[in-house]
Amino acid sequence: MKYGKRLLGLAGVLAATGAVALSALPAASAAPANARPAATGTEHFQLMSTNGDTNRAPVIATGLFTAGGRDHVVSNNVDKFVFPKGTITVRHSNSKGPQSFNPRTCLLRVNQHGTYRILAGTGAYTGITGHGRYRLTILAVGARGANGKCTQKKPPVAIELEIRAVGPASL
Repeated sequence: MKYGKRLLGLAGVLAATGAVALSALPAASAAPANARPAATGTEHFQLMSTNGDTNRAPVIATGLFTAGGRDHVVSNNVDKFVFPKGTITVRHSNSKGPQSFNPRTCLLRVNQHGTYRILAGTGAYTGITGHGRYRLTILAVGARGANGKCTQKKPPVAIELEIRAVGPASL
């Protein structure tokens, strides 16, 4: 069960990571007269990993803007999405929802969800705001020990981890 808890922790980190880049809300601040008007819309962030590594996983953003980059885990609930034209820092909640591990087949299933808020942006994403919801899905096959039983002391034999986040954003 130790490995399952690690995977769930990883799922939470990845979910947070996906949540970091998801979307933004309009900022309520005064802008100079020559400032460009803020674009608003829905932003989608998608993160996927097949090795279970939560740091430097690929992130794809679509909607208000489109970019491909990498997630960098800053802390348990904060991630930074690094894109070619700047970065977006996101804070996410811990994920909640069902998970199961079958000790006979070594199959792990996680279907969880949570919320995120965009904290800041740099470069082309300076001034971005937003928030939204994310969904985390993990499907993994655990390793077997020398005795043939499922073990959580070894990395899984195979893992698919996906985080999808969506919400309103302003840039």
